[in-house]
Order: sequence, then structure tokens, then C-alpha cells
Amino acid sequence: MDANFWDNRYNEEGFAYGNSPNVWFESNISYLKPNSKVLFPAEGEGRNAVFAAQQGFECCAFDVSAAGKEKALLWTKELDVQLDYQVGALEELEFELDSFDAIVLSYAHLPYPDRIVFHKKLLTLLKTDGIVIFEAFAKEQLDYQSGGPKVETMLFSLEEVMEEFEGLQFIIIQHAIVKLEEGKYHQGEGAVIRFVGQKLRNY
Repeated sequence: MDANFWDNRYNEEGFAYGNSPNVWFESNISYLKPNSKVLFPAEGEGRNAVFAAQQGFECCAFDVSAAGKEKALLWTKELDVQLDYQVGALEELEFELDSFDAIVLSYAHLPYPDRIVFHKKLLTLLKTDGIVIFEAFAKEQLDYQSGGPKVETMLFSLEEVMEEFEGLQFIIIQHAIVKLEEGKYHQGEGAVIRFVGQKLRNY
């Protein structure tokens, strides 16, 4: 992931993807148990983590962008909420295994096959019975102009998601066309893959 690209985007005025939480995450936050410890990978300016912190969850986030962290932490001060935010790639950070009750992945697009390693590593940080809430662009997003990578191998199919998140029981999983209204970079109709899953005991 290109830290300079994301620093430039998050240094722009306003919030690149808005200051409201991702709709899919917000609509499924009830799957998280009270007082859950939640990890937000590739969290950018913090819109999902800040929202969750406001709901009383213990929130940890990371991103390669220092500018994203700076904007997120300024926001937490304004709202008087706590957020543990680290800068770096996942392999550079020291999170404890089996330490999170939930992981929220919102439009975290890594190059293939790097994302396979990324997802498997994330699952090792999740407790048994822990929840994953995921939304990202589908391969069909190449036909839309509402944002996201323009490289097919960075986009998802249902089959890829099910394979890369082997070990989860999918409570909900769907391919959908949605209307995005997330800042200036996610606007209009888009094709997404999204799910809520739970880590199996035998994973």
C-alpha cells in the first residue's frame, strides 16, 4: 500500500470518505457484543472506529497513512472518545493473537496475492466466535465510476472471499449493487461484496 498516495488524499480538506460510518457496518453493529474489543484495519481517517468508540466499544485501528491517523485522533479529541491508532502495515505491527472480539474491514483493497496473507493474519488476531464485518468492491466495480481500484485483481468475487476467509461461518454474505454516498471518493452506484461472519471454534 502506497503511504504517500494515502497521505496526499487524507491531507485534503474534509473527509475523503465522509465522516459517517460505513452503512453496512452501522447496520450490522448489533452483531458486536457490548464492550467488544474491535480492530479496524486500513482505517484511514477513522470514520468507522470513531463511530464505534462513541458506542462504547474498545477500538484499535491501523493504516499506512500518518495523515489519516492525525485526522482521526483530532476527531477523537473533539468528541472525547478513545482510539488506539497505529501507523504501519500489518506485518510491522505487534497485535496479540486471539485478542479481538471483532474485525471491521471496510474497503481495504490490497494487491493480490498480498491480501490473502493479510486476511489470514487478521483471522489469527480474532478470538474464537469473534465477528468479521466486511464490505469491499466486487470485480464488477470496473463497470462503475463510484470509486475503488481500477485493477481487477484488487477487487473481489464471492468465491474469493469465501476462500480467503475460510474458517468463518458466514451469517450473511451477498453480492449487491448499492448507492454510495461516502465523501467525494465513493459516490454513485457500485458493486460490492459484503458479509458478516463468525470465526469457528475449530479454525
